Amino acid sequence: MALGFFLRFRIALPPSPKVVWGETMRNRLGIAALALCAALGHFPAAAQDIVLFNGKIVTVDDRFTIAQAVAIKGQRIVAVGKNAEVLKLKDTGTKMIDLRRRTVIPGLIDNHAHFIRAPEHDELRFDGVTSRKQALAMLAERVRAARPGEWIVTLGGWSEEQFIDDSRGFSREELDRIAPANPVVLQAIYDHSQLNSAALKAAGIDANTPDPRGGKIEKDATGQPSGLVRNASGVALVASKIPLPDDEQWLANIRKLVAGLNAMGVTAWYDAGGRGVSAKHYERYRALAERGELDARAFWTTIRQPATPEQVDKVLAEIAEQKPFQGSDYFDNIGWGESVYLPATTSLLRPGFDAKPEDMREVRRIAQAVAGRGMMLNAHAEMTPAIDAYLEQYEAINKENPIKGLRWVFSHLDQVSDAQLERMKRLDIYAGLHSRPLIQGPLMHKAHGERAWDMPPFRRVQASGIVWGLGSDATAVTPSNPFYTLGFAVTGRMIGGRKVNRQTIAREEALIAHTRSNAWFIFQESNLGSIQPGKYADLVVLDGDYLTVPAEQIKDIRPVMTIVGGKIVHQR
Repeated sequence: MALGFFLRFRIALPPSPKVVWGETMRNRLGIAALALCAALGHFPAAAQDIVLFNGKIVTVDDRFTIAQAVAIKGQRIVAVGKNAEVLKLKDTGTKMIDLRRRTVIPGLIDNHAHFIRAPEHDELRFDGVTSRKQALAMLAERVRAARPGEWIVTLGGWSEEQFIDDSRGFSREELDRIAPANPVVLQAIYDHSQLNSAALKAAGIDANTPDPRGGKIEKDATGQPSGLVRNASGVALVASKIPLPDDEQWLANIRKLVAGLNAMGVTAWYDAGGRGVSAKHYERYRALAERGELDARAFWTTIRQPATPEQVDKVLAEIAEQKPFQGSDYFDNIGWGESVYLPATTSLLRPGFDAKPEDMREVRRIAQAVAGRGMMLNAHAEMTPAIDAYLEQYEAINKENPIKGLRWVFSHLDQVSDAQLERMKRLDIYAGLHSRPLIQGPLMHKAHGERAWDMPPFRRVQASGIVWGLGSDATAVTPSNPFYTLGFAVTGRMIGGRKVNRQTIAREEALIAHTRSNAWFIFQESNLGSIQPGKYADLVVLDGDYLTVPAEQIKDIRPVMTIVGGKIVHQR
């Protein structure tokens, strides 16, 4: 294409007030250079030029502009506008896609998920299933396709409360009838796991197995395990007994997971690590990214979860050597988190939090070290007392090592107050809110009473003007589908339709929070989050108009095409 094309379509970049001048200028000059390269055709031969036209392009730029067409060269967007303007750019090798008036949105970014851990197993998932009968049928179908002795596991993402036909759990006897020769584990969020007899035997759980600390192995009338194992530590015990796959199967599981995310419209996410995550989890993703085979973008923080001062000492030594931002725009470490110090971590379904001075001292030591390295820190904080306790430490740290501009994040913030939001704004701390009531709503109301109606406080946080984003916290405590999350933020209704939240927001606000705002969380605001010239061509074509379908139908929207970096990664 001629240089005149580059001059006709100026680069429209969002302002970057939160970034230091040097970083802002580097980002803008870098994107200008990339857009110029795109205009002149300087991209790998494998990349294909694409023009999508005759659509409703919801750009989610600063003006929330609606366009008709978008042109892609290589990995980047080079033009957005009216059909007549953009169609002039087609060439003999351009792939032309007539959208037939379909709606296009930016690729959805999840600001808090645990997808890197998820491929440990090729799970059976009950995400969004509203019928217990259907769940049992899905299990039976999986058993029929399984080899004898093959484990069949569902590690969260559902709860009995989402079933509208029958909210009972699953008994060992019921699972034994369906799967006599296969170990089965059905884990409901982090609350409990139900095992069949084959799973109990394979896991070595019998009448003499001691309860894990804080957990409970339920017994029947004869003193034998009933198959029900309760509480987070019990769930963790069961999960540790499930064998991990070999390398080949693990890579296959990653590809399957990422393909599933693409089919839901997820093109990037921040990954918070989690239980049992080690270097091998990340290396498999890194290998795919380096080979150009990772079809979504994963940005992660180092997680260590120390539980004693001695363990904190080891963490401090590691922080001193930490070097984030050594990866690529497909896979990169961006800082530290999510659990700063395990004894100072809240639990959603346990209302109380005692901020012990000795625990907060350890939080201070870790956060101080992270600030000293100039790194991003993500902290899990849900209840008002915990948020206060962390803010006190952060405010003290800021006097010695300014944290403003480091993009520190509080995850969840289910009970954040207006006063706390003001304190967060002064420190430039971001807020990550999540859709856990989608399946935990009734449990939250039981634990927190009237206060649960405002958990999470979407409307309060939106009104505060703070930088905030929307995510899932998948895969264990909520479903992965971002349209479930968007629908929940707009309607306050959980899976199954029950109203559980009154802090709803407008659908435009929710979409911004799940795209453009979330790009800031992963240090990609100059690359991702909106459909604009110069940004990566990460976008999703929908089977329904997100802006006009009835609010209750947002959860039912499905992508018909997903593009990541100019590559079509999903097509239905």
